[in-house]
Amino acid sequence: MREIGRVERTLFIIDWLLDAGMQRRAQFGLNMGEAHHALKNALRSSSHTEIRDRTSEAQHFRMVEVNLLAAIVIYRNAKHLGQAVARRRREDLDCTPNLLAHISPLGWAHVLLTGEYRWRKKGLA
Repeated sequence: MREIGRVERTLFIIDWLLDAGMQRRAQFGLNMGEAHHALKNALRSSSHTEIRDRTSEAQHFRMVEVNLLAAIVIYRNAKHLGQAVARRRREDLDCTPNLLAHISPLGWAHVLLTGEYRWRKKGLA
């Protein structure tokens, strides 16, 4: 079984080296994952929400907070990118799929990351 695994791995490496498209797709996926991770790091460091809580439940809530903030930024960016694409299409400007393949809602340079995030406690209005 080990030898069969080595043969499979060798065949995959050959395919990898010969297929530039496969390499580009893998690099794109890695870049998106890194951008998502960088966004979370920026949110975590800007809001001073380092995970130093002692209980696993408190650590979990800190992680959920960062994930929620990242989801809010991504949602807002996706919404505005969609509106920009619709506006370009209405004005008959270039908006081909090849162009759209190079944009992502993971950017945060335009978002003010400083400040405090306050969540309402359940039952309070």
